Amino acid sequence: MNHLPSPFELTDQAEQSAGWSRRSILRAGGAAALAGLGGALAAGNAWSGGTPHKVTFAWSAVAFCLSPVVVAQEKGFFEKNGLQVELLNWGGSTDQLLESLATGKADVGVGLIHRWLKPLESGFDVKVIGAAHGGCLRMVGVKQAGVTDWKQLKGKIIGVSDMNSPAKNFFGIHLAKRGVDIEKDVEWRAYPADLLDIAAKKGEIHAIADGDPNIYLIEKRNKGVFTEIGNSGTGEYKDKLCCITGARGEFVRNNKPAAAAVVRSIIQAAEYVAENPNEAAKIYSKYSPKVAVEDLRALLSTLTYHNHPTGSVLRDEVEYFARDFHTAGVLKKSTDPTRFASFVTADVLA
Repeated sequence: MNHLPSPFELTDQAEQSAGWSRRSILRAGGAAALAGLGGALAAGNAWSGGTPHKVTFAWSAVAFCLSPVVVAQEKGFFEKNGLQVELLNWGGSTDQLLESLATGKADVGVGLIHRWLKPLESGFDVKVIGAAHGGCLRMVGVKQAGVTDWKQLKGKIIGVSDMNSPAKNFFGIHLAKRGVDIEKDVEWRAYPADLLDIAAKKGEIHAIADGDPNIYLIEKRNKGVFTEIGNSGTGEYKDKLCCITGARGEFVRNNKPAAAAVVRSIIQAAEYVAENPNEAAKIYSKYSPKVAVEDLRALLSTLTYHNHPTGSVLRDEVEYFARDFHTAGVLKKSTDPTRFASFVTADVLA
């Protein structure tokens, strides 16, 4: 893949003046998010005339949190916004997904921001254009190991599904911001996702960081063994995005109306999920036969499906996460989070 130049690297002057206030962004973002959302929904209410835009949409059927994608397909939100969508169930890595977007094998895709930022720094011609929801990563401690709070993790072993998982990235940064040396104070150990609870009961790990539905199912089959000590949908992150919608750069530049229609469709479908978790669970169940409908219903009710920023608010949220990744050393020292966020996001609704 041909990498794009890096227009978001810090200059010496930028490094000296890169002042930034999270509180100011949060204050400025709240009202703008509501206003932007209202406009986005209103713009997509009418049935679109003419020939539908054909779009290939890459997603992962194992991620229940991405239910707005299939809801948009089956409840007609894509069609109402003038789209003819082919869903591509993507089973590869995030790098491969982003490469599929950059090379035109897919037009749009969705995934966790915690997996996307580092590859996007490498120069994939992919733009972040929207978000599906917030909050789907959790950490639970083993009560018998005395881990009921993040402050008790020092000297402990945290189990993850892989060493570059979104949960490891998210909670690693979360702990680092609180003074925990994530290379020395804790140990990370990878196990197959469905064996994490077995490792915990054997005493091989003392906490688990992963996403739902796996954590939910682990707690369900091990009543009273675990206690939640971290959640990407609470605290400072409770109003933050989690899974983002991205599109290949050429698609955004040459077919902005279709990109905007995708964003509107996902927003409308996410709102539908928020208001109708029972029906959404039934729709999604055919894509997740291993998880019972009642469990899907409970899981969908825990996520923040009203959280799907666009425009400047989306850019600010991407910057928020980019700064966390930059502080933790995941992004290069030469990367300016402000310029990075501006470069990788696109306001297709403007």
